[in-house]
Amino acid sequence: MVSSVIAITLGLLSLLGVLAFHFPQYLTTPELRQVYSVDVMRRVLFFSLLIAGALSVGNLVLGRQRTFNAAAMVLVVAAVALGGSRVPVGDFPSHTPYIGMDWFILDLLGSTIVFVLIEKLFPLYKNQVVFRKEWQTDMVHFAVNHFIVGLVLLVVNFLIHRVFGWLVHADFQQAVASINFWLQLFLCVLVADLMEYGVHRAYHEVPFLWRFHAVHHSVKMMDWLAGSRQHMLELILTRVVVLGPLFVLGFNQSVVSTYIIIVGFQAVFNHSNVHLPWGPLKYIFVTPDFHHWHHASDDEAIDRNYAAHFSFIDYFLGTAVKSIKKFPEKYGVVGDYMPDGFLKQQSFPFKKNQ
Repeated sequence: MVSSVIAITLGLLSLLGVLAFHFPQYLTTPELRQVYSVDVMRRVLFFSLLIAGALSVGNLVLGRQRTFNAAAMVLVVAAVALGGSRVPVGDFPSHTPYIGMDWFILDLLGSTIVFVLIEKLFPLYKNQVVFRKEWQTDMVHFAVNHFIVGLVLLVVNFLIHRVFGWLVHADFQQAVASINFWLQLFLCVLVADLMEYGVHRAYHEVPFLWRFHAVHHSVKMMDWLAGSRQHMLELILTRVVVLGPLFVLGFNQSVVSTYIIIVGFQAVFNHSNVHLPWGPLKYIFVTPDFHHWHHASDDEAIDRNYAAHFSFIDYFLGTAVKSIKKFPEKYGVVGDYMPDGFLKQQSFPFKKNQ
């Protein structure tokens, strides 16, 4: 299974890499283009195709995970047919709309390597396997939602500056932008978390919204991939509600970019199968221990621990979990009624009697 997953993952990422070589103006991130070495990228792509091809062929010969490895071979063949690592890269405009496929590739590789390692070094549940039940569903969520976040960033920025420009006050924005970077970053994360708290609490307390949020809560085993399970409409609404005020208030682009890195890390880390001695920090920052309780289906955990970054928000507003138990006993939605499968979960909120 491990070698099969490596084969199909490298095959998929290689195909995406080839497409990025063909259309760099639309599929790569401008900030990352400046640090790329095309020659290094070509070598990485070549060896990725070689490894994916060798693993998939070997597993097919040995009769292991035929479906996975056949799919991996198809991806490798498609990537090679489209030019492989030899695709020429000419001059192209640098200010076109983009979706950051290169960031997705780096994010998936980085998340897999870093967080799986952390989970093995500091596990909460030592016997939990990497390829848990329903991991394939959450991997689809990871891929789809990644591109949605990139699209939402573009759309929100456009709407604020082109459609809702009347919300923007230049003098106030200049005052915010003049604040020290670290204080500005703290204020940015705090504003974002207050907005996150409000919309998150609404997902739990408004029955119609809960239908969408229940998709996220249906994960029954917590790990680095669990946080990726979200309904697309919930993801879009939440990002608009959180990012909108950040653009309106005028935080520096470097501050917003740093916030996006922080939220990306915490979203993965706080769902991870990790336990560390946090001490008094647990009353300030959201940790895996804190967020695991939010996903628990224990009675005392229902509708608690809403914050995404600062746990003191829940303690201050009286919505933090109070329990004599150290860790939850079970996770998931009460009644375990969510179907498995990406498409089934996207359609779930619209079904009658749900």
